[in-house]
Amino acid sequence: MPNPPATRPRPAALPALSPTTLLAVTGGQLVAAPRTSPESGGPAAPKDVRRRAAGQRAARRAPTNPYLRLLATPGARAFTAGNLIARLPMGMLGVSAIIMIAGSRDSYALAGAVTATGLAATAVVAPFTARLVDRFGQARIAVPATALAVLGSLALVLCVHYDAPAWTLFAAYAATATTPNTGGMSRARWAHLHRGDPAALHTANSFEQAADELCFMLGPVVAATLCGALFPEAGTLVGAFLLMTGVLVFAAQRTTEPPPTPRNRTAVSPLRSPGMPALLAVFLATGAVFGALEVVSIAHAGGAILALQAAGSCAAGLLYGSLRPARNVHRRLLLCLTAMTALMSLPLLAASSTASLPVLALCLLLAGAATAPTMVTGMTLVQRATQPGQLNEGMTLSVTALLGGVAAGAAGGGWLVEHTGTVFGYAAPMSAAALALAVAAAGAFRRRPE
Repeated sequence: MPNPPATRPRPAALPALSPTTLLAVTGGQLVAAPRTSPESGGPAAPKDVRRRAAGQRAARRAPTNPYLRLLATPGARAFTAGNLIARLPMGMLGVSAIIMIAGSRDSYALAGAVTATGLAATAVVAPFTARLVDRFGQARIAVPATALAVLGSLALVLCVHYDAPAWTLFAAYAATATTPNTGGMSRARWAHLHRGDPAALHTANSFEQAADELCFMLGPVVAATLCGALFPEAGTLVGAFLLMTGVLVFAAQRTTEPPPTPRNRTAVSPLRSPGMPALLAVFLATGAVFGALEVVSIAHAGGAILALQAAGSCAAGLLYGSLRPARNVHRRLLLCLTAMTALMSLPLLAASSTASLPVLALCLLLAGAATAPTMVTGMTLVQRATQPGQLNEGMTLSVTALLGGVAAGAAGGGWLVEHTGTVFGYAAPMSAAALALAVAAAGAFRRRPE
């Protein structure tokens, strides 16, 4: 019987084709292949490849301006808005209290003593408030602490309005010492969001310093306008409202809040961190620069001229943030302090050589150009010297040292103005800047270079 004919194997059924399918011949067989390659992020690309392609597209769309990139961080604009609202009263409340108390009791000495007491109380209470913020979280501590401070401001208004005894003014204003360091909390959020990215942290610190200068430039103007145009208590009332509103908005942004860090028995205070005492001494001397310059300038030309110094510092801070971060931050701090010492000599030269206020105003504008870069660099070193779970406490310690320096500089500048005149009074901020430079240089020699 003849053999049956060999049966050819049937070709495999072709898969269902789609508009994105391409037919190709490989190895003598007809196969179906996707029209789009995995690298193009098409339907057949794996999830990780598509995710990488999406990240590349987002990177191409990212703004080139470093500050726009910073504010493009998810949640950054919301907590920044709240923080700016809460920070503006920092430049309002002190001026408002002085205007309110001096107008009611006809005594600038009493007004100055009350605000000095509040400053001293803040220097004692603020580090403990910051430690609680690190331990239990920003929202959990900042809101009740702000509420206590607002109650103190309202109590001060009532005591002034109803002519209460003088000691009640001291007690009420001292209660405002629980105000949390909103600038420190904002810097802690940036450090949490951009940990491991020195360039972003450099921009964030510069942005925060510029915001400080802007608020302290606008705050006194707003306070004086409110107290003069409405009634003496208006500045304190509006400042307290803005402070509470801003902190509530800031604390509501929970997605960007750093996680709390419970303290253990082995945790040490940031004061014991290597290099921290020298940094705090630098902040103390830098604060003396600000305090002396403020008192001497007010006595020589009035308070409005100080806005130029703050404007110069704000502009310099924004420009400094657009530059690359320094590889050796200690060396950069020495350069900034050297520039600040040199520029602080300009107001002294202008006041001693000419009576022209425009010339003095220009010199104050130039003198402010070195203050913001100095503060940004100093804050960067504080962040590096502090443990991640103690950032609020470390930065609040630096602010406390700065406020102590402001008080000492104001006292020294006032003594010089009273005994030698306003011209030689400008030697005080220049001398304080030279002292800060000497302290920083001595501290740098004790450290190994970065």
